[in-house]
Amino acid sequence: MKLGRLNHVGVATPSIEASIAYYRDVMGAQVIGAPFDMPSQGVKVCFVDAPNFQVELIEPLGADSPIHGFLAKNPAGGQHHMCYEVPDIAQAKAWFEGLGCRVLGEPRIGAHGTPIFFVHPKDMNGVLTEIMETPKEGAH
Repeated sequence: MKLGRLNHVGVATPSIEASIAYYRDVMGAQVIGAPFDMPSQGVKVCFVDAPNFQVELIEPLGADSPIHGFLAKNPAGGQHHMCYEVPDIAQAKAWFEGLGCRVLGEPRIGAHGTPIFFVHPKDMNGVLTEIMETPKEGAH
């Protein structure tokens, strides 16, 4: 297992629209995707392109959203997770589990349309870490 490319940094926000304005007007982002709902994960998502990675803006869809709890502790929002690419999600999951890391749930399809899973921050140097299979050409 090797550390793959940083795909995105997830940023929880109470308002995707306000965050889009920030990244556009303050940070100078020129490519910002349209927000879309992911009901299966309880979030609304929007990707902001940077030259070598993306910022994933994440807004809760309701009180059951895992992002809702994060925002209760961090009302202004903030960095939620970091996401790294791997060529094979099953192999990566087995690697982390073999190390004794706590994988949070089974792999599922993420916002880029590829399999993902999360690894508990206590096993990842304090950072909630998303592992995702490298997207095919043309994905977000």
